[in-house]
Amino acid sequence: MTKAPSKKPEFFRKWMVALKRKPHMIAMFVLAAAFVYYSFNLTQISNTTAKIYGAGMGLAEFATMLLSMLSLLCFLNSFPHRKKTNIPMLVLMFVMVAVIFYCDIFYGKRITEALTRADNPIVLDSTNTYISNAQKMLGIHKILLIVGAALTALLPVYKPLIKKINTSVEVAANEEMGAIDISSEDA
Repeated sequence: MTKAPSKKPEFFRKWMVALKRKPHMIAMFVLAAAFVYYSFNLTQISNTTAKIYGAGMGLAEFATMLLSMLSLLCFLNSFPHRKKTNIPMLVLMFVMVAVIFYCDIFYGKRITEALTRADNPIVLDSTNTYISNAQKMLGIHKILLIVGAALTALLPVYKPLIKKINTSVEVAANEEMGAIDISSEDA
């Protein structure tokens, strides 16, 4: 009995072929990961907003969620299938990512102000660890946004490099086949 060939190499080859067709999906994956990461940690942010209750914190939280969803929609509309890049949608997506980044910075400053204010500062202890978790989460979210925006901006640079990857399949049976003689057949 012969051993069946592994499906892993074929899976990765098909994945690379799909990536060669749509290299912008790399940046899309990173921006979607930033949105999902923020969404999964929204409880930390909401609890921090409720505890600190700083001016504009709730608005920044809301704007981040709303613009994250809308920026993903703009990203999808920026790269239509078999058409040129939709530049206005791409610019709108970059503007939204910049506003999200600003909201993260604004929210982080409000946390820092609440922890370092002169009168009645918030002391981090075991009952409010969500505040420090929110600060760490905002830092990681900002990094994911920067990486996603950079990958989107550098798409013209790495797109040709990805297209150069060889994804063709070597078929051994075709190489061993000789010329087919059809001259002796009856007409």
